[in-house]
Amino acid sequence: MQFLSLRRIFALALAALAACATWLIPDNLQAALVVLIVATAAVLAATDSDDAVSELAPPEPPAAPAPDAVSELIEGLADPVLLVAADGTVARANSAARTLLGQHILAQDVRVAIRHPAAAGPLASTGDQPAKTHLVGLGTRDQRWEMRVARLSDGRRMVELIDQTDSYATERMRVDFVANASHELRTPLASLIGYIETLSEDAGDDPGTRGRFLKIMHGEASRMARLIEDLMSLSRIEAEKYRLPDEEIEMGPLILRVCEELGATVGGRADDLVADVDADVTVRGDSVQLSQLLHNVIGNAFKYGRPGTPVRVSLREEGSMVRVAVTDEGEGIAPQHIPRLTERFYRVDSGRSRAMGGTGLGLAIVRHIVERHRGRLDIASGVGKGTTVTVMLPTYVS
Repeated sequence: MQFLSLRRIFALALAALAACATWLIPDNLQAALVVLIVATAAVLAATDSDDAVSELAPPEPPAAPAPDAVSELIEGLADPVLLVAADGTVARANSAARTLLGQHILAQDVRVAIRHPAAAGPLASTGDQPAKTHLVGLGTRDQRWEMRVARLSDGRRMVELIDQTDSYATERMRVDFVANASHELRTPLASLIGYIETLSEDAGDDPGTRGRFLKIMHGEASRMARLIEDLMSLSRIEAEKYRLPDEEIEMGPLILRVCEELGATVGGRADDLVADVDADVTVRGDSVQLSQLLHNVIGNAFKYGRPGTPVRVSLREEGSMVRVAVTDEGEGIAPQHIPRLTERFYRVDSGRSRAMGGTGLGLAIVRHIVERHRGRLDIASGVGKGTTVTVMLPTYVS
């Protein structure tokens, strides 16, 4: 049945029909037989040739192997990820890993690719449990990574590097904040307790001593109250940092009102305040927070500016932004201190700042208010020349 294929049966039937026609028309039996034999042989030769050609034809190439699903997966990850073969060499590395460790890491020993002493042990381990290791200084000196090593079912291992630099910085900031806040509160509290104990003894009988001690105690209690108020204010601003303010604020009248309020508290320096404002400038903001910002910035200019020198406040609209600049002619700030001025409790001169009633949180509050308003803060200063604090805020768009 395999020999008598449909094509061969059809060809033989045609050959037989031709032979019958030859026999019937000229009435010659021998000619008909010759035609039949020759046609059959031709049919068999043709089909055998086709079979031979089909047998000699090269086989179709196999289908391309399916792409490695793991390789596609790691390439889509933002963190650096390495796929390590069973022999310990790097078989795959996504673009983030090649950027961090170098383009040459493919086919290298993974311990050579990740050049860190703390990584060698976990990378050489044959355990099946996922391993976690913290690496400090990989990439840059200050970067911190968490390395996770997981074994796959086929014997390969996946190494993932998770950047923990920001998380570490946030945690360190939180710890420092708690320590600094505790210290700032403990100092005036210890003074209060000491003076109270002294007054409860014989020193309380002397009116002069009692009055002097009570004045100091009042100052320390006021300092604690200001510190707690600033801490609560900073907490409220941080809680609202992702909610855009929605008031339409006319900055000119607001600045003039703050200048008038501060002028009443600086004594003879009220005439040093010079305001040059554009009354038609409006921003989208929070009036309470913007007033607090202006009180802190202009108040600092009075505190650290030399008596008898001007404190200049200017307001201008520049394109889509509003520029508020406050300039004093004080002692100025050394360049190494400027990047840290907006840190909580950071002081250039701790003794002088405390003596002036500062809490160390004023510029930190200013920075958070500017960030909430989607603005920019810049501090420029020269030693012996003074300081200029510039705040850029987006204009109001209805």
